[in-house]
Amino acid sequence: MDPTSLPLRDVHLPPSPGWWPPAPGWWWVGVAILLVVAAWLGWRFWRARRRRRWSRWFLQESACGTPPQRLAAISSLLRRAARRAQPGVERLQGEAWLGFLDGGRGLDFSTGPGRLLLDGPFRPQLDPAEVDAVAALAHARFLDLMEPKRRPA
Repeated sequence: MDPTSLPLRDVHLPPSPGWWPPAPGWWWVGVAILLVVAAWLGWRFWRARRRRRWSRWFLQESACGTPPQRLAAISSLLRRAARRAQPGVERLQGEAWLGFLDGGRGLDFSTGPGRLLLDGPFRPQLDPAEVDAVAALAHARFLDLMEPKRRPA
């Protein structure tokens, strides 16, 4: 038999695979990425919710009573938050306490409106505007103190 007379054709390659559906490994990679993103979003949502809860607690506790009572409540909340951030620091008194509250970010407590925390709860009369200024300052510092800090290893 003559090989040239045989009805043979050249080798035909199959068509290249399409991009869809992807291989199972890509499905696993996609699911892993979605899980990581969902966990990160959940963590961010949980932190924001917890921060709103702390803010609501501070505002409720510091909004009722006379101005001296409000200052006493604000001071108490700041000491609780300080104990959470750094145990033992809540026992500081006077200028040392105000210095801690400044936290290296200015002198709002040491020389600014925050000085009212030293003797404000003991004054018979206080200007409500001054108490509101201290409350706004203390609210921001309270939230900073309540947020857990990462400690260097």
